[in-house]
Amino acid sequence: MRAIKRLLTAFFLFLVFTAKADEGMWLPLFLQQLNEKQMKAMGMKISAADIYNINKGSLKDAIVSFGGFCTGEVISEKGLVLTNHHCGFDAIQNHSTLERNYIRDGFWARSNSEEIPNPGLFVTFIVRIEDVSKAALAGVNEEMKEAERQSRLDKNIAEIRRNLKKEATQDSYVRSFFEGNQYFLFVTETYRDIRLVGAPPSAIGNFGKDTDNWMWPRHTGDFSLFRIYAGKDNKPAEYSLENVPYKPKKALAISMAGMKEGDFTMVFGFPGRTTQYLHSEAVDQIVKLNDPVKIAIRDKALSVIDGFMRKDEQVKIQYAAKYASISNAWKKWQGEVLGLSSTKAVEKKKNQEAVFRKRVEANPAFKAAYGSLLDDLQNAYQELSKYGVARDYFTETMSRIEAFAIGSQLNNLRSIKEKNGEQAYKDAVPRISARLEDLYKEYNPAVDKKLFEVLLEKFTKDQPEEFLAPELRQLAMDYKNDFGKMADDFYINVDLLNNGAKVLANLQANPDLVLAANDMNRANQLFQQLNTFYAKTVTPKLSELQARVNRLQRTYMKAQMEVMKEKTFYPDANSTLRVTYGNVKGYQPRDAVKYDFYTYLDGVMDKYKPGDYEFDVPEKLRTLYKNKDFGPYGKNGKMPVCFIAMNHTTGGNSGSPALDARGNLVGLNFDRVWEGTMSDINYDPSICRNIMVDIRYVLFIIDKYADAGHLVKEMKLVYPGK
Repeated sequence: MRAIKRLLTAFFLFLVFTAKADEGMWLPLFLQQLNEKQMKAMGMKISAADIYNINKGSLKDAIVSFGGFCTGEVISEKGLVLTNHHCGFDAIQNHSTLERNYIRDGFWARSNSEEIPNPGLFVTFIVRIEDVSKAALAGVNEEMKEAERQSRLDKNIAEIRRNLKKEATQDSYVRSFFEGNQYFLFVTETYRDIRLVGAPPSAIGNFGKDTDNWMWPRHTGDFSLFRIYAGKDNKPAEYSLENVPYKPKKALAISMAGMKEGDFTMVFGFPGRTTQYLHSEAVDQIVKLNDPVKIAIRDKALSVIDGFMRKDEQVKIQYAAKYASISNAWKKWQGEVLGLSSTKAVEKKKNQEAVFRKRVEANPAFKAAYGSLLDDLQNAYQELSKYGVARDYFTETMSRIEAFAIGSQLNNLRSIKEKNGEQAYKDAVPRISARLEDLYKEYNPAVDKKLFEVLLEKFTKDQPEEFLAPELRQLAMDYKNDFGKMADDFYINVDLLNNGAKVLANLQANPDLVLAANDMNRANQLFQQLNTFYAKTVTPKLSELQARVNRLQRTYMKAQMEVMKEKTFYPDANSTLRVTYGNVKGYQPRDAVKYDFYTYLDGVMDKYKPGDYEFDVPEKLRTLYKNKDFGPYGKNGKMPVCFIAMNHTTGGNSGSPALDARGNLVGLNFDRVWEGTMSDINYDPSICRNIMVDIRYVLFIIDKYADAGHLVKEMKLVYPGK
């Protein structure tokens, strides 16, 4: 019986602590050491050296960080870059007007001369990655306070970068891994002449919009095309008509074979942020406190914006990207709460902590170092709780009201004048003007006034009094909690909030006049009062407790890696280049509901609602479907659209290539299923799936729908199995 108990205990530990085959976001330079054997067992046909190699072209040389917020991939020898429609949306929106509405109608350049520049947009390649942990942590010890530790790290990292051997056009950055226990250097090359080449209409590129966002089955052609331009030496260069299309070290080949259930898939990109190694108390607070607060505030904001967008086409254009951004996280958090609850993530964490605690108690050295660690972490998170909620109320509310953003920009300008002198002030005016100009382009006074009313009312009524500035409490009393009347009074006859063109003109002619007006602006006065109160009552305690949590989490991460030797740990995502892999597979999110792994154009037509904001379908696409005119891209009389797999992805992986067992491009990652959005915190193979648009649907839209076959001719199409 004792032997059986020991066997069961060992089996339980294996289940709890062995990394799952499809879990993890792995650094590509360690694939050969850590993952290649497993990847090949799952079906991969290439080697780790084909994925990451600094001596010759490899798959990594076709992957770019797109704008610092998404991923893209090079798909032609002429620098053509594929990414998501939602990643290119801001650029598409910036070039759209009522007369030339690329959001509604799409855009396709028929030649290089028609490709549109995008000031400020860039793509970054990773040249190589190096482990610099020893140099970064030199002189760092556990006795240091967090500020002292960070200061030492900053000096060490600056020295690492200063001594780095690289080309003149290259740059570098260092990132921490495993909660600051390891550090890696990334040598980069950034190209800044990026031009819009093609984008489908939003009825294809954003089909299903908010209703289908984070959902499966999905039928969205979420892609857009850009091109990298370089100097004549193929090196990075600022925008110039003399620049030429970039010639890549590697361009992805495109498979026309499609995917079958069980096929190996790999996603290569720049995942944003995950927190897989949190204490159970932190996860519990996310489920019960932080996510619900943020969801409720965004509920209010989205309701206001949606009401105006449905009535006014100009507002719809102005607020389209903003609405999508707000909605994206709002719906994701709802799925996160659902997934964490349904997979019993808190209970799972507690079980892992129980095993950790048992091992620590059984080992004198571990007990001396980590005996109180779990309790210390729980206590710290519990103390942090109310300040974290106050932070969420403040950041979510302040960032949604653009009257505050206008005031903030002008407050910055005044600060520059007072601290840095007249010349710095004059130099800053054009910079602040440009920021305000961008803000006013996507701003409507009536929308913002309603946001002010609705969000400030919630902010005031739903929080404990200790987190409300006395000025705001007094205002609420003066207006008898009539926040509509308060908004009317704050916005009426205020040029800063109602006449952006006049403000920008005055800022050029007489910036002092604009600053004086901002000082008198009641919305800005309130914003400064709220900011000052928050800085005095929340920020210090939040910073103190967060520093304590960070220190304990760093120790907990180190302890887990020491105590759980049998587990292969992967680092949390931090916007650095990663590889994740898995297999194509459907899933069953709840009783009696089972989802297949592919969707087809038939599903687009099933969802079609003429004239609907989310589910309208362009006439030409309906005609192509009716005639079954799918060209070489259809299969068995059907047009594949999207598929899902068990790849562990997150924000930042948008636009990442989905690759087959041979490293060919088979799809474009753009989302996760709603029930599995909690994979940032708790990856669970039963319901965590990433969603990809099939590359054949992308080619079909480019070629058959947009008549832009010249772009397909740039690409290398392959036919595995033929």
